Amino acid sequence: MSVPSKIAGLIERLNQELNEIEREATNGLALTTTIVERFPNNFTAIQLLTFWKTTLFFVETSRDRIPSIREDIGLAKMTAKEAVKEAADSLATELVRVLETKTKVSGVKNRLEKLQ
Repeated sequence: MSVPSKIAGLIERLNQELNEIEREATNGLALTTTIVERFPNNFTAIQLLTFWKTTLFFVETSRDRIPSIREDIGLAKMTAKEAVKEAADSLATELVRVLETKTKVSGVKNRLEKLQ
C-alpha cells in the first residue's frame, strides 16, 4: 500500500521539526561545551550537557520510529482505512512529543544564549 498524502505530510512535518531540534540542540551543545571547558566543576553546565545529548538521542530514536510506522501501514492485517488511521494516530502522537521537545530546547537555548 502506498503512503497516503496525509501520512506523508505528517512524516514530512516530523522530519522538519526533528531537523530543527537537532540544529538547536547541536548549537546548545556547542555553547554548553564552551562553558564546561571554562568551568569544569559547574554542575548546572554539566546537567545542560546531558540535556543536549539526551535531546540528540531523542531526535535519533524519533527518526528511527518513522520508517517502522510507515512499514506498519503496508503490513497491517486490517483494512486500509484502519491502517492509515492507526499510522496517523501514531505519527500525531510522535509529533506532539517532538513539539514538546522543541519548546524545551528553544527555551533552554535562549536562556543559555542570554548568559553569553
